[in-house]
Amino acid sequence: MKDYRQLLLANRAWAEEHKEGRADFFARQIQGQKPSFLWIGCSDSRVSPEQMTMSPPGGMFIHRNVANLVNEEDANLMAVLQYAVTVLKVKHLIICGHYGCGGVRAALTSATSDGPVHDWLENARTVYRDHQHEVDAQGDEDARANRLVEVNVRDQLVRLARTEIVRTAFAERQELYLHGWVYDMRDGLIKPLLEVNSGTVLDDLGAPERVLL
Repeated sequence: MKDYRQLLLANRAWAEEHKEGRADFFARQIQGQKPSFLWIGCSDSRVSPEQMTMSPPGGMFIHRNVANLVNEEDANLMAVLQYAVTVLKVKHLIICGHYGCGGVRAALTSATSDGPVHDWLENARTVYRDHQHEVDAQGDEDARANRLVEVNVRDQLVRLARTEIVRTAFAERQELYLHGWVYDMRDGLIKPLLEVNSGTVLDDLGAPERVLL
């Protein structure tokens, strides 16, 4: 594990590299941001959206939490969503799950029994209950967990589309698209699952096709 002082040294090298590449890089940064994307992903340390997509500073607004869940009672997420949609006018909202997600596996196996993590994962346990027949049909625990990752992305995307913030943007004909993706750590690739726009009938949105075979 890196010593914390190495992080500071790496930051200094990163800053110098950007200044060498463009002398006014940081002067331009303080002028404001206009990203096209809001990324809602997992807090897992192996899943870094900027690195995976090679997004430069200012290219992506980001919110991360355990198991990439959408909960309208989460004031943090709702504040990020409101700012992204109504102020920054991002055009794309992305929910990205990932295979091997510890939070999703904990929801599947009832690995937690109390505490903040247990409370937070109630949303994911609801997803499992709603899709239990399909998830349990997958076979071993790894296959079940990975299918739960996929249907969790689907259900969180529907939750996102049903927030007042997104519904208002759709009603006002704001250009806005919702994407459900999953990241595969085996090959480093992001795999699209489904998309939602203002014309999507959410009640008709079925479970995504399996992409991890």
